[in-house]
Amino acid sequence: MAEFRAIPSIEQLRQRVDGRALEARFGREALAAALRDAAATLRAALAAGQLVEPGAGADAIMADAGARLAAATRGSLRAVINATGVVVHTNLGRAPLSRRALERVTTVARSYATLEYDLATGSRGSRAVHAEPLLTALTGAEAAVVVNNNAAAMMLILAGLARGREVLISRGELVEIGGGFRVPDVMAQSGAILREVGTTNRTRVADYTAAASVKTALFLRVHPSNFRIEGFTERPALADLVAAGRACGVPVAEDLGAGNLDAASPWEPTVQASLEAGVDLVSISGDKLLGGPQAGIVLGRKVLIERLRTHPLMRALRVDKLTYAALEGTLLDHWSGRAHDEVPVLRMLHAPLDIVRARAVAMAAELRTGDWTTSVVEGASAIGGGSAPGVTVPTALLRIAWPGWSADRLDAWLRALDTPVIARIQDDAVVLDLRTVSEDEGRGLRELLTSSTPV
Repeated sequence: MAEFRAIPSIEQLRQRVDGRALEARFGREALAAALRDAAATLRAALAAGQLVEPGAGADAIMADAGARLAAATRGSLRAVINATGVVVHTNLGRAPLSRRALERVTTVARSYATLEYDLATGSRGSRAVHAEPLLTALTGAEAAVVVNNNAAAMMLILAGLARGREVLISRGELVEIGGGFRVPDVMAQSGAILREVGTTNRTRVADYTAAASVKTALFLRVHPSNFRIEGFTERPALADLVAAGRACGVPVAEDLGAGNLDAASPWEPTVQASLEAGVDLVSISGDKLLGGPQAGIVLGRKVLIERLRTHPLMRALRVDKLTYAALEGTLLDHWSGRAHDEVPVLRMLHAPLDIVRARAVAMAAELRTGDWTTSVVEGASAIGGGSAPGVTVPTALLRIAWPGWSADRLDAWLRALDTPVIARIQDDAVVLDLRTVSEDEGRGLRELLTSSTPV
């Protein structure tokens, strides 16, 4: 029992220099609870016969308590280094924000803001005005409205314009996106009535016009952003579908998904092209190829947007001031013509292969000064986020290995670092794609790998 009596009291531990430092950082109650748990763990180890050096018990308790507090306050939502090469990585939060977007979020977050306040009149305003001028300037749309994601945008369109009425959609566009989220389910929840036209692989304009009736509220076109049908296929040109809608007196809505505003990004059709073709409403995501925060954006005819803006669902689906701030910052990068340089998603996708390869070669050489085995191999980056299925971007992969370690073990070690590194395993080796690692993150990655020893 001598070892048990040698364990200092919680108060004695609190008064140590390291105890006072932990209390200043985490608070008195949290420290006391962590010290009690750590002391109990040490007592259990001593009771099981584990030997502890004289005087080491207090140090062990303090170290354990510090680790417990750090883990408890770290949170489950953590920043990671995305070295997978998947640019719009849904599981890793999709698009990282640009410097301008972050600055606007910080400015708005630390103070009150004109979310629903009109400075000109000194009275209550509308949050719907935010981002709309930039969206219409960039796309040519008459009006725009922002909600919390693209599924919400589609729900609002269907509920606002087609509740209790039919929506015609090609059978080949009844898709399921990530997480088991299906277009027919969204339509059912909105109160719209689904009516399939055409076949899985071939749908013509005549299929829409033959099915149209006084019950028809919308022609809905869903861009196949996460799948591709090849072979014996047919799909109406967008302009032809719009012309058919005009002839039948039926608006055409398009779920475009990726939110590409950049004609120089050839992987997905642009919002501008859809609007120029005459589509009445287009819905897109804010956090895919647009490169901003999670949001759903509906663009199109003003008379229809006003119906959505005043719909009861709008209050449930609206976004907060931080989303508007991040979205406006991102849109300003596009408006200024600097999106390829400033918006991380576009900067990564358009980074020249020789630049990515040079970064990989430099890091490989630096790591070889230690015990790492490295090489650089050719590979492919993915756009991700349910965009451009099957389309890849050439890249250079940094292959790393540690003596005696399997790829699975090394991959797990990377994920356990203070700043987790998410890599991928290819051909039984861990590879890092620096296309999705910023220059700042690259310096941090080199530091992690040169200062940490796999154990």
